[in-house]
Amino acid sequence: MSKYDAFAALHVPGDPLVLFNIWDAGSARAVAEAGAKAIATGSHGVAEANGMRDGEEFPLDMALANCRRIVGVTELPVSIDLEAGYGDTADAVAQSAALVVEAGATGVNLEDRAPGANELLPMEEAAARVAAASRTGLWVNARTDVYRGKQAEDYTPEMIDEVIARAEAYAQAGAGSLFVPFLGDHATIAAICERSPLPVNVMWAQGRGSKAELAALGVARISYGPGPWAAAMAWLGEQAREVFG
Repeated sequence: MSKYDAFAALHVPGDPLVLFNIWDAGSARAVAEAGAKAIATGSHGVAEANGMRDGEEFPLDMALANCRRIVGVTELPVSIDLEAGYGDTADAVAQSAALVVEAGATGVNLEDRAPGANELLPMEEAAARVAAASRTGLWVNARTDVYRGKQAEDYTPEMIDEVIARAEAYAQAGAGSLFVPFLGDHATIAAICERSPLPVNVMWAQGRGSKAELAALGVARISYGPGPWAAAMAWLGEQAREVFG
């Protein structure tokens, strides 16, 4: 079985793939040895670990070098957070994705919001970018930021409709899964999982429920985003303060 097929088979609604996001080869090796079924980077942790900020400030050539080092320490499928695709056009995204394939990754995250922007890309444009990446043979985890910056009291049925419309467009464009981060309301997650044509990925955070609870909602993938990197840095800072204190 190819790594792509193995990775695809892990996306099961009700029995979610758990991705404890890493940022370099060392953290990849640690997570792989702990029993992970796949490896995935988070762009925030990768950028911050290199003294930069999220939002494609981390250059593509450095992201590719980081990818090659990660792939070199594990036989597991590796998914790379490609942010918005490192390209202003669908053709440019295709070129970036092709380089990710050459670096050995199996999948990518691809956002539907340009770096630094608050508004989402028009659906047709975002879908074209998904199609460009998926044609390279990568599993595309199509991220939609409909809920970015929103609180549960702001949620409306129309937001679910927007997510599903985008899910349908991204599915037709060849995406393998749908990533809806920043979402903690269980009723909303269940509604999206029920209606989405793609297996749904949510991002775990404190208070968002256990794996079993999220599985019961129909979630197919749980990622940890910047959480592991932030926890590691908090531990490092605490230990350093004890040493220097």
